[in-house]
Amino acid sequence: MKAITKPFVVMMGILSLTACNANTKQNQQDLAINQTVIETNLKTDKPEIKVALLLDTSNSMDGLIDQAKAQLWEIVNELSYAKCEEQNPNLKIALYEYGNDNLNADEGYLRQVLAFSDDLDEISKSLFSLTTKGGNEYCGKVVKTALDQLNWGDKQDDLKLIFIAGNEPYTQGTVSYKEASKLAHQKDVTVNTIFCGDYNQGISGFWKDGADLTHGDYIAINQNKATVHIASPYDDKILELNEKLNKTYVAYGYLGRQKMEMQAEQDLNAMSYNKANAVSRTVSKSSRLYMNSSWD
Repeated sequence: MKAITKPFVVMMGILSLTACNANTKQNQQDLAINQTVIETNLKTDKPEIKVALLLDTSNSMDGLIDQAKAQLWEIVNELSYAKCEEQNPNLKIALYEYGNDNLNADEGYLRQVLAFSDDLDEISKSLFSLTTKGGNEYCGKVVKTALDQLNWGDKQDDLKLIFIAGNEPYTQGTVSYKEASKLAHQKDVTVNTIFCGDYNQGISGFWKDGADLTHGDYIAINQNKATVHIASPYDDKILELNEKLNKTYVAYGYLGRQKMEMQAEQDLNAMSYNKANAVSRTVSKSSRLYMNSSWD
């Protein structure tokens, strides 16, 4: 069995090194809140990294959701180093959950939790809102829905990625994963698959084929393995600086107080895992990807 403790970090870290080259390479060669959907429309000429996280929230996936929560800030920090022709791409993340009995059966037991957003606090809040309950896991359906619903755009330099994670056969449901893969090709979106279980079982369940059809990557993980964070002698100092940083924000507008409270809440959520995770969030807050111009 091949297992990777930090699937999202590893896969996104590798892909971020060629942030604007995905389409260029192809030409050269020929990841519960209310039902509100929030989308940030930052007008910019910069290239963008657009990432849709599709997470299985059926009964056995508590470990997967915990890993996603614990690794969000490391993902952001990895992607902050991405370059596209000497430009630093902006990052937008969307989130879907699927395979949960609490979700609408007519819609395929899936839900768009968050449309593409560059509000990292909102993304963190959305992750922490997820709960699990047994259900039917339709991979082809959720991939196709994300491709249809989200605004992927048509800029050639954008890097467009889907990460889907789950533990049931990739073939379940009435929507063929092959049909979804064809649509991903049309939109220049790469689908990366993460099977929660034995590596070969994931292959026999067609998770690898789902990735191969869009030139994506396939990995298998033990979703119940605790995420390991390595402590640093600088952790306490960085957390002190986070407290000072928080005092520099000047909230304005009708969302100001609400957004400041959300920021503090996500600080606490990060710390709830361990100190190292809170440090990763602090680093993210000091990076160019921490967007809060709508309220600060």
